[in-house]
This record gives sequence, structure tokens and C-alpha cells, in this order.
Amino acid sequence: MNRVLSVTSECAPLVKTGGLADVAGALPAALAPTGWEMRTLLPGYPIVMKAIKPGKPVLKIADLFGGPASVHHAKAKGLDLYVLDAPHLYERDGAPYNDADGKDWPDNPERFAALGDVAARIAADGAGDWRPDLVHAHDWQAGLAPYFLHQRKIGVPSILTIHNIAFQGIAPVEYITRLGLDRADFNESGYEFWGKISTLKAGLNFATRITTVSPSYARELLTEEYGMGLDGVLRARAEDFSGILNGIDDVVWNPETDPHIASYKTPKGKRRAKAALRKEFDLPKSDGPLCVVVSRLSDQKGLDLLLEALPALVDRGGQLALLGSGDKVLESRFRAAAAAHPFISVKFGYDEGLSHRMIAGADAILVPSRFEPCGLTQLYGLRYGTVPIVAYTGGLIDTVIAATPMALRMNVATGLSFHPTTSDALARALLQAVQLFADPPTWEKLQKNGMRQPVGWEASAIEYARLYHEATAAA
Repeated sequence: MNRVLSVTSECAPLVKTGGLADVAGALPAALAPTGWEMRTLLPGYPIVMKAIKPGKPVLKIADLFGGPASVHHAKAKGLDLYVLDAPHLYERDGAPYNDADGKDWPDNPERFAALGDVAARIAADGAGDWRPDLVHAHDWQAGLAPYFLHQRKIGVPSILTIHNIAFQGIAPVEYITRLGLDRADFNESGYEFWGKISTLKAGLNFATRITTVSPSYARELLTEEYGMGLDGVLRARAEDFSGILNGIDDVVWNPETDPHIASYKTPKGKRRAKAALRKEFDLPKSDGPLCVVVSRLSDQKGLDLLLEALPALVDRGGQLALLGSGDKVLESRFRAAAAAHPFISVKFGYDEGLSHRMIAGADAILVPSRFEPCGLTQLYGLRYGTVPIVAYTGGLIDTVIAATPMALRMNVATGLSFHPTTSDALARALLQAVQLFADPPTWEKLQKNGMRQPVGWEASAIEYARLYHEATAAA
């Protein structure tokens, strides 16, 4: 059995702020049939420490960026974990990256440099009787893991996966010594980014291979429009860069066994789930489609465009139920929209059970993102017969077959898409959804086509395993 250490700042179901956690949580089980044993290195946030039973540490560090630390090998929620217990870095109230007021922790550079440092220590010397053949780092929070492997001349290859290039791990240049970086690497081919440190760029330059979470997003990242200043780095490493589509945990997201809902098969059970969802959101009966949004509230997600396009839906009998949190201006605008129209209802925050009930009960799920590395909610929608309405970008291109006249004629369409990413184009897609929903046989075909799509991890796990073998063979 080959061994891989996954290095991540969050991992479902233990700690989650977004899709990164879902991927990190699902990969170990998906990879097991391919011959790769994955253990996951995770910060010891309070919620993680409560979920494990710490035993004798497999690694002790007297001073890790300002305090003592230890690593515990533990199993929880079906995951094989190495938990980095460093109270001075992780034992605090708030979210993984910010405090209760939503402000970034000022010591985030040290908190996640520590994660990369410990990954390199485990790669060099092992943890207990286990030593990885490869390190798989996720996003900027683990970006220094490949760098430290290079810096310390540890002969273990690494993969870096970009989940969202918008987040780059920026720190002031004064942190070079504090983070244990070599000043000689503060240059274009190292970790320097516009006069500052970028831990993501460090990972991009020093990882053995680079991946991102969909083939279309990989192509987009090579362009100035989407690369956010790192497109040149990626073009220089194009031969080592690929896109592997995310999957979903199709055991957790299974309409037949989902503990959050009554099991159903489209369309009869769908009607029951829809009635329950309307009651939960206090929405009246209507002849139009019930659409949902389950999302972080941000401009990236295109939700300002949705606010402008909503009349195309609700003025024709359609409805919107939204669950999310984030930008306070967007929250205020959606709250005002709900107060002004009986067909709009919103809830703010994060609720895993409610997200399942929403996707189960809705007719359509909206993902109007300006850019979307992969997207998972549209995959959940496909699984539950909830028709995705998506922007034509990133992984949304790779996962939703748009209901063009030819696709409808050939009975292969699974959703609707719009381009360009504007409120007018989104409004046209909403109008199309209303029209298709008024034709029940056609709408049911869209639902059933979606439910037949392979949205699990099997194919992608095989691709990751192939890449792992290539990386270790080249090391």
C-alpha cells in the first residue's frame, strides 16, 4: 500500500467552511481502492480536539512558531488523522481563519506555516511507524509544505491542489525570518508576489505537480482574466499542471438514505420534500419553480446579479429560498428583497441539515458564479433531481449539460447555463427555467438525466492515483 499525507486546514465532517473540507473529507475513502492509504494532517482547532481521543503524541515539538506543539494520531468520523495540537495557534473561539467578528487572525501566517512545517517533519522522519511516500497539500494554507520539503532537501514529492486561486496566503515581507523562509527564495521563481510573501505561490513553484479541481478551471487559470496574478507561474509549469474534477460523497448525498430527509424517488417524493421546504421557509403555494441558493454570500458567487435578475423568476410564479452567510451588504439586500416579495425567503448562517432539505425539496438550484473552480452544490442538485442553473464558467462547464435545443432533442440535457455572466443573461436563464418547468415531461427528463450522472469520486480518484504514481516515480 502506498502512503500519502493530505495536508489541509479543514476536513468534513469535523471542520468545514467550504468545498475544500468536502474534498479533503471524501478523498481518503475514494483513494483506498486504488492502493493509496491517505492520512490527513489537520490543525487541532477546539472542535477537532473534542472529536478525538488524544493518546501518546507521535511527535513533539518544543517550539513551533511561539509555543510547544504535539501531533496525535487519531481516528474520527471514518478519517485517519494526524492532529496538530498547538494551543497557542489554534485554541481560540471563532472560525478557522477569523475571529467572531469576521476579522482574519493576525497570526494566520504562522498558524498555517506551522501546518506546512509539521507536514515536512512527518515526511522526513515519519510519525510513529508511518511515513508518507507523497505529500498532497491543499490551497494556500498548506502551500508552504512543498516549499519546506524543497528547502530541507527532503526527498518526498508533493502535489499542490488549488481549490480557489483568489485566496493566496499573503504576508508582509517582514515575515520571511519569522516563517522560517530563505531570503534567497524571495524572488519571482520563489514565493515573492508584488513585494510580499505568497504561500500559494511558494507551493506552485516548489510542488512536484500542481492540480486544480476541474479541467475548465485549469484552462482558465492560465489566462490573465482568471489567474489573479499567478497565471504566469502556472503557464511556466503547464506541463506539471492539470485539472481533476471534484466529486461528491455519494453516500452522504444520497436521496434514498439521507437522514436529513424522507427518502424519495423523483417525482412523487420530490413533491413531498418541496411541500415541506415551502413550509420551512414560509413560502405560499405557487405554480412556478422553487429555486434555492446554498452559498457563501460574495460577489464571486454572482449573487448581486441574482438580486437584479429575480423579477424574471418571481414575477412569473417562481420562488427563491436562500441559505448563506458572508457579505453583510448582500445579506441586507436579500433581507429587503424577502420583505418586499412573498415568493422570496432567506435564512442566514450555516446549517448542514437544512442544506440537504433545500436541495432535496427544490426544483432548481442556482449557481450564478462569476468564477467557480469546480462547485459542489450543482453536483448535489444533479444527485437529487434538482436542476442546476449555472454560469458558463470553470467546473460548472464540466458538470452541467445545458438545455440547448439539440441537447433537449437528444435527451442529454441536465440543467441550464448562461453566458456572459451578467444579470440580463441570468434573467434569460430564469425565464427559460420557468418555461421548461411549465412543461412537466421535459422538466422530468432534466431531473432524471441529472440523477443518472456519475458525480461520485471513482473516476477522479483513479486520476489522482495515476498522478501520485507519476510524481513518486519522478522523485
